[in-house]
Amino acid sequence: MLIMIPSPAGHTETIDFKPVLCGYIIDAQSMIHPGRLPGQRVVHDVRVLMKKSRAVIKLLKSIIDKDSFSREYGAFRETGRIMSSWRESTVHRKLLMDFRKRHPALFTRVKDEKVIRQLLEAHDDPASSVDTIREDLLKIKDILHRSSSRIRFLNMKVPDQRLLLDELERSFSLVSDCYLNARHNPRDVNIHDFRKKTKDLLYQLFFFRSLNPKAVRNLEKKLDQLAQDLGKYNDYAVLLRTLDYKYHTNANNFALDEFAVIVRQEQDRYLMRIWPAAYRIFKPGKNLLI
Repeated sequence: MLIMIPSPAGHTETIDFKPVLCGYIIDAQSMIHPGRLPGQRVVHDVRVLMKKSRAVIKLLKSIIDKDSFSREYGAFRETGRIMSSWRESTVHRKLLMDFRKRHPALFTRVKDEKVIRQLLEAHDDPASSVDTIREDLLKIKDILHRSSSRIRFLNMKVPDQRLLLDELERSFSLVSDCYLNARHNPRDVNIHDFRKKTKDLLYQLFFFRSLNPKAVRNLEKKLDQLAQDLGKYNDYAVLLRTLDYKYHTNANNFALDEFAVIVRQEQDRYLMRIWPAAYRIFKPGKNLLI
């Protein structure tokens, strides 16, 4: 059953998002040390904090001025972009090692493919990129420091919760549209967009738990699982894109063709979970707020 949040007619409680958003930034800053290369957990946690920060800014889009929205959203997006390649390197390695464990004979036949070899060697010998990563960490620290300083002077108090509910409804409608677009045209880019918008809605729901705790948490749980499955599908899509794999009839590269087919089967396995779950939440005619 879809979440039902009672309309807060006449509700004028003031909500201040500044402490929450500043908390996300402070937590991210505390994890970043330019003298220490970030581990997989740090990269993941900082990227999640930036996604949560972007979701907050989107929720406040009608409250804050356009320039402030663009600056802060851009700062959080740039931080995530800088760290994205670090995450992808780790994910590629993890997927390849999992493939080796489950398909050892086939892996032996594809492990010397140029791009696969480069992905494995880059992870085993990251020394050449240490200086670049440290520079990027300094850049991230500066971006977050500047953003935090600007946010201190922004008014993020929302005088009427109805304004937030309107934004949440718009977020839900946007995710629904992305779902239908991805379902009818299941290209990687559309599925990835559906995933991003699903995460925005998931992180925004956090601020509405007090209205209907059980229903909100139930929807959060469903969206979280959906986002995870979409993320795993996307990880395989990025791997194939990184390998620049394209099937050619006369290439006679049977090992790589088989590797790609198995990757596609993994994606299909996640899609078999994604589409029914997404339909139950976002099928045409469903509304978030009743």
